[in-house]
Amino acid sequence: LIHRIDRDTSGLVMISKKRSTLKLLQDLLREHKIQKTYAAIVKGQVSLDQQLIDAPLLRYELANGERRVRVTKDGKPSKTDWKVVERFKTATLVHASPLSGRTHQIRVHLQSLDFPIAGDDKYGDFALNKALQKRGLKRMFLHAYKLTLPHPLTGQPLLLEAPLPPELQQFVNSLGESN
Repeated sequence: LIHRIDRDTSGLVMISKKRSTLKLLQDLLREHKIQKTYAAIVKGQVSLDQQLIDAPLLRYELANGERRVRVTKDGKPSKTDWKVVERFKTATLVHASPLSGRTHQIRVHLQSLDFPIAGDDKYGDFALNKALQKRGLKRMFLHAYKLTLPHPLTGQPLLLEAPLPPELQQFVNSLGESN
């Protein structure tokens, strides 16, 4: 496994069959030469078309051992670039690219701006999540949809994409007309 995604996140994950490829791709990730882009539906109407979130994140544990993350000046440097794809009446579809690789980074960064990800059971709007479940959203709306990396032989950009799973696409369709 070259990198990981959260349990409730769908989409692309890189896996290597050879140790040499594993090391190469992990090095490219550390050097920020691989770009990961996620699709997310967030609560509310985002007014800015794009934004760079530069907010340090600190990992901590709850009494029951569950890991959580919060924005705090004592955290590790963390940046997420995001842009609006489509606005709906009560939600916004965004594409978010983590520029650092912190646990729950996208989820916590978006929540810190009062735009929690729909269906997020750790950092989301819990009342909203119950309403969304009635509308058919059974999980968090976070999907690793695009990876851009240098081709191992040519160095040319290689683009990999995974379309939204049917249940997430149906949920987008249920949101109605764009604003």
